[in-house]
Amino acid sequence: MADEKIPLTIDGIYESIYAGFWKRFSSLFLDILILLPYTFFVIYLNELSNNAYYFTFVPGIIIHFWYSIYLVKKYGGTPGKLFVGIKILKLNGTDVTWREAILRQSIEYILTIFLSVITIYALTLADGEYYESLRWRQKTQHLHSLTPLLFKTYTWASNIWIYSEIFVLLFNKRRRAIHDFIADTVIVKAKYMKQIKAIMNIDLT
Repeated sequence: MADEKIPLTIDGIYESIYAGFWKRFSSLFLDILILLPYTFFVIYLNELSNNAYYFTFVPGIIIHFWYSIYLVKKYGGTPGKLFVGIKILKLNGTDVTWREAILRQSIEYILTIFLSVITIYALTLADGEYYESLRWRQKTQHLHSLTPLLFKTYTWASNIWIYSEIFVLLFNKRRRAIHDFIADTVIVKAKYMKQIKAIMNIDLT
């Protein structure tokens, strides 16, 4: 069974069992909304002092790990995915493990850490008094001006990753994004879980 793949279609089901672009986009949008209070709280703290970022960096990584990796491993999806009725499975139909949950987020994690390191480096170059006199958006622009090449590199890498993900997702039959190929996962519609498990001879208990 380890080498088998969930089939493209299942008898008696007349739509795709895989989550398409809009389902996945909706789940991402919901996840952003759920995390919005935390995001605003971090922005508020970072506005208080140029040293605040050093204290919000590690909690931010931990929150990201808990939300995007731990919850995926435990429940098969983030709250946004579960709310819209989609679930992450291994390609053979079994539940994801730590390996798949981590691999799915590996590139995004690398990009997040890269951005954080750039930001911290830019903060070491900033004049503390001038930086603290700026508003939030001005602070961001000022940090970008201190290390323009590094921030441009991050922006290019991030954009390439996002657009590549969308392109790959749209042009394969199981609607897998690049991170799904990295982790050997698929995202299916949760309402078809019983049929998927049955056809793959997986015990539901």
